Amino acid sequence: MNNNWSHENQRRTREVLGRYPEKRSAVMPLLYIAALHYGYVSNDAMRDVAALTGLTPVQVQSVASFYTMYFREPVGKYVVSVCTSISCYLRGADDVLAAIEDEAGVLDGETTPDGLITVEHVECSGACGGAPAVSVNWELIEGLEPDKARDLITWLREAKPEVVFGDEMQLLFGGRPSFDWGPKEIEGAFAPLPAFAPYGTARGEKR
Repeated sequence: MNNNWSHENQRRTREVLGRYPEKRSAVMPLLYIAALHYGYVSNDAMRDVAALTGLTPVQVQSVASFYTMYFREPVGKYVVSVCTSISCYLRGADDVLAAIEDEAGVLDGETTPDGLITVEHVECSGACGGAPAVSVNWELIEGLEPDKARDLITWLREAKPEVVFGDEMQLLFGGRPSFDWGPKEIEGAFAPLPAFAPYGTARGEKR
């Protein structure tokens, strides 16, 4: 266990390792916890996970480099991901991406100079019925149109929410969803990591 990690992250690590008969099977959730500590999946993060799982750093890197949700370079506080797969493409995703790039002032794959917003395109957000789909730190917004995409960037820049919630952003900026959304979310994403309470990557906030 890396003693530089917070007590909470060390506790989460022990809990995660305890769920798997083989430590190496825990590599993916441990990468999230490491990213929470380092801010992204750095070389140090991968070395820590390798030590915890009995894998080599190269083996951990092969996992981290395969899945696009693991950022191996620093990114902004908000990662705005535009799905450009076929369903979203046919519903105008390219125009949405262009609007986001223009409003943010950076191109796909870049981060604003203030470190606030990273823009990227992704393949299939799993919301084909609500295309075009956009997410902020993996919190989904469906049916986003270019003008509302601009409003989203302005809101992130001006409001700087500590936690982003998919249902709140859907209400503010979204269009037709693929299905009726469920109960109000009580936890959202506070970092460029999927919000998942057992890994410490989700947080609630009074709204």
